[in-house]
Amino acid sequence: MDDIGSQLGVLLSTAYAMLLGGVIGFERELKDRPAGFRTHMLVAGAAALLVGLGDLVADHFTALHSDALLRIDPIRLIEAVVTAVGFLGAGAIFRRSGGNSVAGLTTAASLLMVAAIGIAAGLRAHALAIGGTLLTLAVLTVLAWVERRAGTRRPG
Repeated sequence: MDDIGSQLGVLLSTAYAMLLGGVIGFERELKDRPAGFRTHMLVAGAAALLVGLGDLVADHFTALHSDALLRIDPIRLIEAVVTAVGFLGAGAIFRRSGGNSVAGLTTAASLLMVAAIGIAAGLRAHALAIGGTLLTLAVLTVLAWVERRAGTRRPG
């Protein structure tokens, strides 16, 4: 973990993930949703940082030849990110008074997407990170516009 270049690479991936998460968060912010710009940036950045830290931990212990002491399962980091985002998403979802409908589901889903985008950025899977960002923006903007035009969704 002493390699400053590796640490800077993780930091760069984290910043990159935060930028992509921020693009999605900006769209949510413009629509005055429960989780906006900063929240989306932080979720994406945290996901990328956790993946990067996992790489650094694996490299550190591999360099010490302590294979018998530590076995790293990278899927557990992803599970931890998804679990944490689940709690955030639950906080974004609320029941509307006077009815059985809920609000915040799309915001909760966008938080999960920026976490996945952050994981992709942390793994340096740039095509997945950018593609996921573009697909998410298409769902949040283009499909919302189509729903309004078709009359299946109220404005806003």
